[in-house]
Amino acid sequence: MTTAIKTNNERPLEMKLEVIVIPVSDVDRAKQFYGNLGWRLDADFAGSDDYRVIQFTPPGSGASVIFGRHVTAAAPGSAQGLYLIVSDIEAARRDLLARGVEVSEAFHHAGDAYAGPDEPYLFGRRRVRGRDPERSSYRSYASFSDPDGNGWLLQEVTARLPGRVADDDTTFTSLTELESALRRAEAAHGEHELRLGERDANWPSWYAEYIVNEQAGKPLPS
Repeated sequence: MTTAIKTNNERPLEMKLEVIVIPVSDVDRAKQFYGNLGWRLDADFAGSDDYRVIQFTPPGSGASVIFGRHVTAAAPGSAQGLYLIVSDIEAARRDLLARGVEVSEAFHHAGDAYAGPDEPYLFGRRRVRGRDPERSSYRSYASFSDPDGNGWLLQEVTARLPGRVADDDTTFTSLTELESALRRAEAAHGEHELRLGERDANWPSWYAEYIVNEQAGKPLPS
């Protein structure tokens, strides 16, 4: 006997991931570190029984991190594989280095090739030096840690996989991110005009379709 399962085609109730807890040993040291990253300080609350919670939000992020005293029982430094999505891995590395943060060189994965120590929380695969040669989305990384050893990963994403972004939900969280999208569209449009053999007078529509489709993971115009 089989039981039919009814599916609801209506849009589900929104559930937004907004807070990630990071275990730290020294609250003020952690506050200084994350503030130095340029993250927005949203709250620093102290209560009875030595309770304290601090909240930071990375630029352009819809989710925040919190840490403090009596916030979590997890061991300091045990949070690993925390992803920060960026549109340009090298620009993100330069920003961190300018802030005095020790960050790894860019790396990618290529089969069983080996070129340095691996981080066990990144799929258990080995790192290959340098960003992905084809600049494929989701393929280039860099890593850094906070003073307690909580591990962060920068991941370069320029085009989302299909279904990850709603067709009508194209957003940019910074001028830099929009500029990068325009530069990618410009380069692709240049190749488009070479194929045409003439100037494309309808370039604004082509740019718009390219940028929207890139974010939504849909086929790009050619």
